[in-house]
Amino acid sequence: MIERSEGISWARGIKVRHLESFLVLDEAGTLTEAAARLHMTQSAMSHWLAELERVAGTPLVVRGRKVQLTPAGHLLKRLAITVLGDIVRTGREMHAVAAGRVPRLNVGSVWAGIAGGLPEAVTAFQQRHADVAVSIHDGLFDDLLKGLDTRAMDAVIGVLDARAHQPQLAHHVLFDDQVSIVIGQGSKHWHSEQPLGFADVLREQWVMPPLGTLTRIQMDAYLIEQQASWLVPKAETASLAMMQALLHKGDYVGVCAESMADYMASLGLFRKVAIDSNIRFGPITVVWNREHVSATLMDFIDCLKAHVRGLPAAQVQEAPRA
Repeated sequence: MIERSEGISWARGIKVRHLESFLVLDEAGTLTEAAARLHMTQSAMSHWLAELERVAGTPLVVRGRKVQLTPAGHLLKRLAITVLGDIVRTGREMHAVAAGRVPRLNVGSVWAGIAGGLPEAVTAFQQRHADVAVSIHDGLFDDLLKGLDTRAMDAVIGVLDARAHQPQLAHHVLFDDQVSIVIGQGSKHWHSEQPLGFADVLREQWVMPPLGTLTRIQMDAYLIEQQASWLVPKAETASLAMMQALLHKGDYVGVCAESMADYMASLGLFRKVAIDSNIRFGPITVVWNREHVSATLMDFIDCLKAHVRGLPAAQVQEAPRA
């Protein structure tokens, strides 16, 4: 329980109107202009300010041709911005709930989903639902999937496997992905005009996903097939940002989903290494909890399907409402 103290009790006399008026005064710069904006007399404005300073227990402005905030005034301004911002956001969220929508979606995604149309889907979704915030969380599929049970996540994008076939979960396949081998601008091969193959980078310094991740499992299987199981990575990371930094700054070879490799190559950040056979990554799938479904979530999934397939949203077949 919060203890009663001067740090809390002083604020009981402050109303939302006080905070709104104080921000108007700070912006207007004079009591006269602030009174005009608030449709008050200057005398009433002065009385209101004196009352607010009495509640605060300290001067909030230095009066003159133009009012200046005191240190305490700056603190109250910070409080006003925070409180009024929270009130506006909560109002929008309550309006969304009253209209049968959710005010926020939490979407988890592996790298492949982020490169495979997720940013475009978020943009299209928010053109329809301007009052719905979307929080994007990237990470390992296992960790993100757990959030569907606790409602920390509304939907998760990852690779379809046994983990997505739980009774309470529904899913929709978005696209099929492969594993790619890439280099960055730090590689000695970056400026080579010759086609770059697996044999050219086999004995280089490799950056791979951690052991146990699907990308690493598929890559290790490929190395066995190529009789290169002796290869030990110099660095392991589940962070795309870290892998990108290593490939940009140092002479490394990286491993990632082909969708991400293609996306980074389009930005001039990665160059793909040609390999003789496909290293299958798996079908990239959006997963959600049947028990926590909402119309807003399904609208988002429809946008995701549209932008992954490259179709206008109106032409997309709706995902199952299971």
